[in-house]
Amino acid sequence: MLPPQCTQVASISIRTLRKRVAEDPDFLFSYIDEVYSVIEKYEHRLRAYITLRPKSEVVEEAERLLKSKEIGPLGGALVAIKDNISTKGIRTTCGSKMLESYVPPYDATVVSKIKESGGIIIGKTNMDEFAMGSTTENSAFYPTLNPWDYGRVPGGSSGGSAVAVAACEATVALGSDTGGSIRLPAAYTGTVGIKPTYGLVSRYGLIAYGSSLDQIGPIARYVEDAAVVLDVISGHDPRDSTSLRVRTGYFRDYVVDYPLKNYRVAVIEEMVSEGVDRGVMKVFSKLLEKLEGRGLTVEFKRMPLLQYSLPTYYIIAMAEASSNLARYDGLKYGVRLEVEGKLWTDVYRKARMLGFGDEVKRRILIGTYVLSEGLYEGYYLKAAKVRRLLYEEFTKLFKVYDLAISLTSPILPPRVGEVISDPIKLYSLDINTVPINLAGLPALSVPGGFVEGLPVGIQVFGPPLSEGYILNLARVIEVIRDE
Repeated sequence: MLPPQCTQVASISIRTLRKRVAEDPDFLFSYIDEVYSVIEKYEHRLRAYITLRPKSEVVEEAERLLKSKEIGPLGGALVAIKDNISTKGIRTTCGSKMLESYVPPYDATVVSKIKESGGIIIGKTNMDEFAMGSTTENSAFYPTLNPWDYGRVPGGSSGGSAVAVAACEATVALGSDTGGSIRLPAAYTGTVGIKPTYGLVSRYGLIAYGSSLDQIGPIARYVEDAAVVLDVISGHDPRDSTSLRVRTGYFRDYVVDYPLKNYRVAVIEEMVSEGVDRGVMKVFSKLLEKLEGRGLTVEFKRMPLLQYSLPTYYIIAMAEASSNLARYDGLKYGVRLEVEGKLWTDVYRKARMLGFGDEVKRRILIGTYVLSEGLYEGYYLKAAKVRRLLYEEFTKLFKVYDLAISLTSPILPPRVGEVISDPIKLYSLDINTVPINLAGLPALSVPGGFVEGLPVGIQVFGPPLSEGYILNLARVIEVIRDE
């Protein structure tokens, strides 16, 4: 099921696109026309993009791709890129006035791989400023709206990427996930979003928020498309010191003609109990019954330590944000302003006051506070210890179970303005996603059904480097959800 913005041509998969282009190369131009037709009709309401490339530039790239006679695994797919991932010659703002005019001189590794694999960059998507938010209302430019209901948020911070894909304004997209910023928008827009194992995908060219938590991943309409993009962007990169040296390029094999294994799956009770919307829980319970009918073993398991994951995450993420964003001072980086006075501190103060939004300022202040002398041990160091304990708890869990499954979000997408003014409510949207980032695990959100015409996301996660199994189970969910 796709939102009303999608047309038959604009909603095709990468596999279908490659097949049609192989049969008739001119189909790629028809496809581009159709996608831009959708954008022209709906983008003024959705506001998925900050920077949209002119159609003429995209057509020129398509012509060059077809002349090369090697369309690659992406086959001319139109790829939307979150606006905190560097794109050579294309403005990259991080959704912030601080970087409003910044044009990178280089491509991020993932962008280079997209281009080398036959993908065409269509534009840069809207996001919460510096990836700090869960609704895409914290963008310095404008909020992005949910294609299923214009009165609701699409999740964040990769809301623009998710909306572009859901509304068929792109084939696939890249987002970044620090505490759920790919999976939450995927859940709220009815798309598939993958947060890979930490280090599986290069972070070179990703403008940092929380360096020990950030990961780039794909957002797609179909599980197979997500697997194809993950095959393309994963792999070792010597320019990223945290990049893993592991075998990649096989994820699609787990989706296409791969038999379902008799997985033993854990449901962590703390992720599906308190605060869960009744309709959302009904969708989840029905899905579990279907999975058990397919031969999977589903068992409920308690993990009391999860109650500390949200404060642990925000202490660590804000501390890292305080450090990473210190470079934006109006002198070396960031907006340049005319300032009266001779002290560098005057420039620094004015640049940060005018360049950063309220949420970014809040997180920098909290991060600086928890790192300050006399408070470091009571906050940051304690959070780091809890993070280690969480990792050990998940390690124990996955010695017994193959995978785990939960709701991506316990509630339906909030209405526009409903949570943005209350930081506690805003941060609580990530309650089921942040433990995964703290432990560096892979996770995926896949649509599991609908409540009141709104999509419900199902989160599948597992031990490090279990992306293949996660994709396999997600493909099964994709098939059985409408039975």
